[in-house]
Formats: sequence, structure tokens, C-alpha cells
Amino acid sequence: MRIETLSVFPELFEPYMSTSIMGRARAKGIFEFESYDLRDWTHDRHRTVDDAPFGGGAGMLMKVEPLHEAITDISKRGDVSPRVVFFTPCGEPFTQETAERLSQCERILFVCGRYEGMDERAYDLADERLSIGDYVLTGGELPALVVSDAIIRLLPGALGNDMGSVDESFSTADDGGLLEYEQYTRPADFMGKKVPEVLLSGDHAKVDAWRRANALERTCRWRPDLIEHARLTDVERARAAELIEQYHGANAKGADSDVA
Repeated sequence: MRIETLSVFPELFEPYMSTSIMGRARAKGIFEFESYDLRDWTHDRHRTVDDAPFGGGAGMLMKVEPLHEAITDISKRGDVSPRVVFFTPCGEPFTQETAERLSQCERILFVCGRYEGMDERAYDLADERLSIGDYVLTGGELPALVVSDAIIRLLPGALGNDMGSVDESFSTADDGGLLEYEQYTRPADFMGKKVPEVLLSGDHAKVDAWRRANALERTCRWRPDLIEHARLTDVERARAAELIEQYHGANAKGADSDVA
């Protein structure tokens, strides 16, 4: 896979992409990365990428001309055109399922906005629009890193252990779509807080059963909205309804055990 970014601050990406899991995966050739400076596609001496919005208003907008020229030029490089991804509040909410889908792409170009946004005509160049949440950031660089991280860790060999990305919260490859179960390491007793005895038993069947029940309980407590689409048995769904009522009241979303 090849990941590329287009930004007015291309230097922000290299430290993260060269560190820890990302750095090791990149060194092993699991993915390639390149960041482009949008100002390289400007033609005035000030390398201008923004201008005042028509109709007035606060702030500046990114100009359509350098974005169009840059994306067109970058897309022609290489044998495969990239999937062009913009970040915007209008975008599809980014989820683990989206990460899994994008991890199948051979090449992706993340276009990072700045200032008050972009000229609307620039979005005509997008293959898709994403949003990582309902809050405001100063630019698209952090969303690009978030999405890149979620994608890269799914690539075979990136984590060292290919099962490492499966048995986790929000993974659609696991056996339920629940939050991950609680985990513990040494010491077994820390200031009177003890690790559950079942995890020390060595009985793998009992451990698996505890982890499943614990994942269900944690999801009902912290993210009951996930229960509606979780893959549960009839017994688990009835138990989920009891737990959600216990934690959130009978009218909480996901409390209806008859929801498929």
C-alpha cells in the first residue's frame, strides 16, 4: 500500500510515520508514504493557497486552483491512481469498518484542509469524504494520521502478530462487535485490587467464556449503542437488555432485547 498526503504543513507527518509500529512497518516495506506540499503547485511569489470568501465572512478559504492542479498531477504519478479522501464535517463518520475497507486500497491520497475550509469546487475531486468526529480541529493533518494509523495496523505483518488487530474493540473481524474485554498483567494483586481468579486458572475455556461475558458487560455499560448491531446469541441479547436497564434505565438505546 502507498499512502500520500497533500498539506500546507507536510513536515507534520514524517515524525509519526517514522516511529514505533508505523516506522517498523514502513521500514519493512509494508507500506510506502509520501507527503506533498500544496504550495508547490502555486504560481505567485507568495505561494498563496488561500483567499477571502465571496460574500464576506471570517477567515480564509483554500483556493481551488492549487488543489486541483496538485491532485491532478499527483494522481498521474505511478501505475495506479489514488483513492482521493477529503476530511470535512459533511463526511461519512470514520469507523473500523471504513478502516478495513480502505486497507484494501493500493494507493490513497489524503487531502488536508486548513483555515476556514475549502472552496466547495475542490470537493469535486474527492472519491470520498470522511469525518473523524463532531468537533473542530485546525487542520486535516491529525485526521489523516488517525485514519492512516487505523489502516496501516490492519496490513499483514504491520503488528508482527496478525491476530493483534482482530481481537479488539470495534473490529468487524471478531466474534461480536463488542468492546474489548478487560485485560491485566503482573502483579496479580496491586494495592488490594486483584486480577480475576479465572484469568489465573489456566483453563482456556473458562477464560474465553469470562472474556466474552466481560466484553458484553463493558459494552452495555460504556457503549450501549453498539449492542443493536452486535452479533449476539439470544441468551446474550437478553442479558444485554438486563445490563443496559441496570446501567442506563429501561428506555436506554439498545435495551430492547427483541432488536435484531
